[in-house]
Amino acid sequence: MKPIWIVDDDQSIRFVLEKALLRENLPTRSFTNPRDVLLALDACGENDVPQVLVSDIRMPGGSGLELLDKVKAKCPGLPVIIMTAYSDLDSAVSAFQGGAFEYLPKPFDVPKAVALIRRALEESQREQVAEERITEAPEMLGQAPAMQDVFRAIGRLSQSNVTVMITGESGSGKELVARALHKHSPRANGPFVAINTAAIPKDLLESELFGHERGAFTGAQTMRRGRFEQAEDGTLFLDEIGDMPFDLQTRLLRVLSDGHFYRVGGHSAVKANVRVIAATHQNLEQRVKDGAFREDLFHRLNVIRLRLPALRERLEDIPMLTRHFLHISAQQLGVEPKRISDAALAWLGNFAFPGNVRQLENICHWLTVMAPAQVIEPKDLPPEVGVAAPQAPRQIDRTALDGEADVHVAPPQASVDLDAAPTRAAASWEDGLEAEAIELLLSGRHDVWDALTQRFESRLIKTALANTKGRRIEAAQKLGIGRNTITRKIQELGLE
Repeated sequence: MKPIWIVDDDQSIRFVLEKALLRENLPTRSFTNPRDVLLALDACGENDVPQVLVSDIRMPGGSGLELLDKVKAKCPGLPVIIMTAYSDLDSAVSAFQGGAFEYLPKPFDVPKAVALIRRALEESQREQVAEERITEAPEMLGQAPAMQDVFRAIGRLSQSNVTVMITGESGSGKELVARALHKHSPRANGPFVAINTAAIPKDLLESELFGHERGAFTGAQTMRRGRFEQAEDGTLFLDEIGDMPFDLQTRLLRVLSDGHFYRVGGHSAVKANVRVIAATHQNLEQRVKDGAFREDLFHRLNVIRLRLPALRERLEDIPMLTRHFLHISAQQLGVEPKRISDAALAWLGNFAFPGNVRQLENICHWLTVMAPAQVIEPKDLPPEVGVAAPQAPRQIDRTALDGEADVHVAPPQASVDLDAAPTRAAASWEDGLEAEAIELLLSGRHDVWDALTQRFESRLIKTALANTKGRRIEAAQKLGIGRNTITRKIQELGLE
């Protein structure tokens, strides 16, 4: 792991932080003045560049604020934490405009200081992973005609800063398209900042987008830059824009219209030089009709629309994507990449993939860990894929399930020797449970949960009692439940 650099002329501060971080297995390197830090930055190799820099604000031979400016020029993505006495708080707050990650007031609580450094460390690692994904990994893969249309559109937009709306189902790769649009645009040297507007509580979303001034609300101890400022000269990706609260849509429209916004609690307009790319899995036209989305904002965002196909619309890409994800998973785990048989690929090709490309990627991670052999066969596929084979023993009327997700039935299983193959036996009873559940669901019953739960509990308790020759306390201990619980269950299930 790359070290955490500590800059302070006070030996006691350096000693306390070094020891605290050492206990957390975090390597450190200490300096007494800004000059030595800059010399070390010029001389250090790739593995010696700091992961986080923690600097005092006032030191002989230089200011922490000056150091911040120079470090940010050399390493823009390096999180810098400014340490300051309370009397220096105003100076520390002004450092945020220069890109400081956070400030640490002196005297500080050591556990809180370590927690802050860990937060900066995680942020640094996330930024590195995101940058590696953009610069090293293939952007997107696809030979299907629908994907080729997407690639051509990205190419046509490569010299443009126009606003783009990306539509498509969840998991289809909308953020990958947004990153590709950024990478092949005139703003490629600027930052790419993504925010999922559906994943952030409404009360926090405004501050996340536009930032806030110190004292704007309870807990706002410092000025904070929002995502618009973080994306200056680059691209801001607004994912799941259809879920944005209505009042914030008005503020977003104003930014897109005149290029200015106000931080929460602020009185000075901030200019935003940002390209906006939005994405949604929803039908925005319908959201407009329902009054949940502003029509003027819809037209402002919908300058260019790119529709990303679902994975079931590009089945010919599944073999290529599967091999790619297996290779990536093996790299991440440091193991030899697994190969997949044509038969297993055929099974994958018959699966609906409601989670789209993201679900296929997760399946490949699962296979890398769980598949027992180097060549993946149909029997190695996870349960949700293994039941997707077209040669199911019977057809199921999916409309009978009131429009629920597609239901697939497992292909016939070979007879199982319970003593010789306990793993396959376990899979068999789960398949049987699934088939029984489907039968009950199709029958129109509304007590399927209770019916199957009672049968399961009854069989489990009777088996445990048979194993212990009727000794309830011992049976309860083996089942991992309480004595009163097993007594109550025996009465409820009529097992007396």
